[in-house]
Amino acid sequence: MKGTNGCADKWRSRLINPVLGKEFTLRMRTVRSMWALFFYLLAIGLLALGYLYVTRMSSSGANAFNPDESRIMFIFISFVQLGLIAFMAPGLTAGVISGEREKQTLNLLLTTQQSSASIVISKLVSSLSFMALITLATMPVYSIVFLFGGISPGQLGMVFLFYWFTMLALGSFGILFSTLFKRTMLAVIVAYGITLFLFGGTAFLYLIVSQIMEEMTRSSGGAPGDFGWIGHLLALNPGAALYSLFDPEMTRWVFRMNMGSGGSLSTGQPALQLWQEFLIIYSILIIAAVLTAIRSVRPRLNKKSKRA
Repeated sequence: MKGTNGCADKWRSRLINPVLGKEFTLRMRTVRSMWALFFYLLAIGLLALGYLYVTRMSSSGANAFNPDESRIMFIFISFVQLGLIAFMAPGLTAGVISGEREKQTLNLLLTTQQSSASIVISKLVSSLSFMALITLATMPVYSIVFLFGGISPGQLGMVFLFYWFTMLALGSFGILFSTLFKRTMLAVIVAYGITLFLFGGTAFLYLIVSQIMEEMTRSSGGAPGDFGWIGHLLALNPGAALYSLFDPEMTRWVFRMNMGSGGSLSTGQPALQLWQEFLIIYSILIIAAVLTAIRSVRPRLNKKSKRA
């Protein structure tokens, strides 16, 4: 028994360093975390039940809830949850480093044996673990969809993996700004600004560029598929990437692959689905953001100070 306990403690000490252990303890034991979990589940549950009620009221007295309606409900809940993740993830990470700096505890933390990478990654993991817990707690809400069919467990698993990846991306941006800016308020504002651009700005740019290119193509007599490159703008949009998980035809529509020369239908297939391109782009951005945060967390002496 002692050997087993010693082995478990050894692995625990490797996986959970002092910084991560402290963050887990402080975050999970507060009353605020309990209320955040409660109101999050309450919002998701009320929206799901509200959608179910409105759908049943508008079904002209039908006694059955068909699989197509169940699938639409699943998409609705998925987008609601994605919106809540986008609302919470930047706020959970944008102040983890700047907050330590404002409390004048960052220098003390940097003098410990923990490396810069250990500090940044521990802060990021502890913040996002709370969001992961919240999303897992919504499983009973998704069970409503399984009662009526129209969705598979594999699709549900893909959606949750997409949630966690999006959390990681938004959280990485948040912790990057938390290291670059000294004030928490400024870091939070920039993090939410970037999030708003990714969700709304990229869709707006796609619509504007699409209209401009359509006018130019129409005047020059070209084909709609000639400017399919604008679909890469929507590859930056988490909402568009999520919807492409439900409807693969969206990728062909976004990249104008449904229209060939002269307006004829095209049978070509995209090299990558929209959500696959999203994963590739954001994987690179996550690595860049985390590495920059690790490099920036410690104050650097300027050249004059080094010479002196």
